[in-house]
Amino acid sequence: MKEQKRDLRSERAIGVSYTLGAFTLWGFLPLYWKALKQVSSPQILAHRILWAFVFVLVLVLIRRRWHDIRRSISSKRNWVTCSASAFFIGINWFIYVWAVNADHVVETSMGYFINPLISVLLGILFLKERLGFWQGASVLLALSGVFYMTFMYGQFPWIAISLATCFGTYGLLRKVAGVDSVTGLLLETAILSPIVVTYLVIQAVLGKSAFGTASVPVHLLLIFSGVVTALPIIWFAHGTRRIPLSMVGFIQYVAPSLQLVIAVLIFREPFTRTHLVSFSLIWGALLLFTLSHTSWMKRIEPRIPGKTVNERR
Repeated sequence: MKEQKRDLRSERAIGVSYTLGAFTLWGFLPLYWKALKQVSSPQILAHRILWAFVFVLVLVLIRRRWHDIRRSISSKRNWVTCSASAFFIGINWFIYVWAVNADHVVETSMGYFINPLISVLLGILFLKERLGFWQGASVLLALSGVFYMTFMYGQFPWIAISLATCFGTYGLLRKVAGVDSVTGLLLETAILSPIVVTYLVIQAVLGKSAFGTASVPVHLLLIFSGVVTALPIIWFAHGTRRIPLSMVGFIQYVAPSLQLVIAVLIFREPFTRTHLVSFSLIWGALLLFTLSHTSWMKRIEPRIPGKTVNERR
């Protein structure tokens, strides 16, 4: 029994390390993309996809997982699902890189704070998941934060909403796909690679390619963009298998928190009173959403007429 408990604690410690490492790396990525500001966003995206494909392919060769790959690519459903998820993660990566280099890191941070709540809505719409009273209240509170910023600035925070929606949809597609994270990422980047290679060749022919003309540090950053793209996804997969989902929920806010700190303290992006009110509403929503899973909040959940206790849960 003691050995089992010790093994469980060890597994959880490993899971926390992997998950925390993934979200910490995602949190510091704005610094990486800002270092490539001299390269156009489409070219950064193209290299990110291409080198991620190369990195994951080498990883699969080392681990000799061709059996999993063959089994996955033999399914038409997997190809369709991975093609759709490749599209959404590609859009997400492009918007994120562009937003960082266009000095909109505060808004990207908002997007990843909102993302868990977008995932909840997608689960309701497509997976027929039920929404509890406090969870519904948290979604409405977050929406009020978005509407407040829209009203005060007269401009819809499309970067934040686009990032949250694309990544939430990507997560939904990966949830229903019959492939693991490494295999899925290999298939997604394999699907996108012919497109980005064609684009990079055209840029080279036109004399607009950064690769081959930029400095050595820029070349290295472009090549290793595949590593910093694939590694946190793999770490995240390893981590979430070992720790409860509620723990993942707490840790995931490390990434947007780091992004916000970097945006304000390092990039000197403005963080106005409007931002403070809007973020406060969103943070309040996230706190309420997190607490809604606790037994204490479930006990004080208002009764909904016409629903049984099981339906409310």
